[in-house]
Amino acid sequence: MALRPSLPVVVVTAFGTLDRAIAAMRAGAHDFLNKPFDVEELAVRLEHAIAHRGLREEVARLRSELSRSSRYGELIGSSEPMRKLYDLLDRIRDSEASVLLTGETGTGKEVVARAIHERSRRVEGPFVAINCAAMPESLLESELFGHVKGAFTDARSARRGLFLQASGGTLFLDEIGELPQGLQAKLLRALQERRVRAVGSDVETPFDARLVAATHRDLDDALAEGTFREDLYYRIKVLEVPLPPLRARGNDVLTLADHFVRRFAAAAAKGVAGIDAAAAARLLVYTWPGNVRELANAMEAAVALTRADRITLDDLPEKIRRFERTHVVVESDDPGELLPMEEVERRYIQRVLDAVGGNKTTAAQILRLDRKTLYNKLDRWSRTS
Repeated sequence: MALRPSLPVVVVTAFGTLDRAIAAMRAGAHDFLNKPFDVEELAVRLEHAIAHRGLREEVARLRSELSRSSRYGELIGSSEPMRKLYDLLDRIRDSEASVLLTGETGTGKEVVARAIHERSRRVEGPFVAINCAAMPESLLESELFGHVKGAFTDARSARRGLFLQASGGTLFLDEIGELPQGLQAKLLRALQERRVRAVGSDVETPFDARLVAATHRDLDDALAEGTFREDLYYRIKVLEVPLPPLRARGNDVLTLADHFVRRFAAAAAKGVAGIDAAAAARLLVYTWPGNVRELANAMEAAVALTRADRITLDDLPEKIRRFERTHVVVESDDPGELLPMEEVERRYIQRVLDAVGGNKTTAAQILRLDRKTLYNKLDRWSRTS
């Protein structure tokens, strides 16, 4: 049984006792038969054993399929937006092209980047990540490209940059929309030439890393504002992967909430087994502007605060408990309450912008307006407000 644990075993013995039968079953036997036995009875027992094995294998297969459909690495969810995301990730994982992850803050861009790396041909190589908004330009340049000894005051020894550290693997540049303009040209050259030059050096060194970048900013806006280079934009956006906001993922909210509750309960050694109906209903209504990150923080706080074995409404943060979904009202029976068409349009456009986290490109697509028209309307309203 150690070599083939799925093989069903029927124990046949001339020394049958209740204790021996119990011991055999505990050891993993499917059935127990005393001698002398009837051949037909043995045949029936064996058929039952084979059928039971088939059922176990089918259950294992279904559980495996369920696991695959609701998880992708550390990503969790079985909603239609997530199934589309999993399919897209499967199609791009082995490409060497640069990937741009877009979406609101807290949607899990680094988790997606790791999932791409862990399912790619580069999985044996390193996954190296940096937040481009987390340090000043001078330090960021050194982090990315490295420096030679004496390149600046504190450069007491040479250092390999992240491009070289990520060779053979994946380099993840988070918040690339915040990359200082002075570094954008250097990054573009590195990506075009597949070589980097350390700060203070006149020698270029080749690297072999796949680039995955991420941003919560609308880079089309940055292009229009002149704060992001167009040539770099197209270099990093060979493959674009939009991440859905949590409010668009339906019951994934409850799946994720249950996952976080169990994780934080285990870490805190608390016997919290899930979420009650009232709390679950409120989690589904809330619009989660901070997305998965906000949900994780809310569940961590709820686990810390609860005195019950399930998260209740009172355990949730106040802004979630008190949240009420708002609707845009465009009709009334009272003529005095009716609004001019331009005001209805202004309020609706603002509602759409709020729903997509301020992403003007996505809002324009929903509204079926070209971007220039949307910009003009917003500019006009800002000047008259």
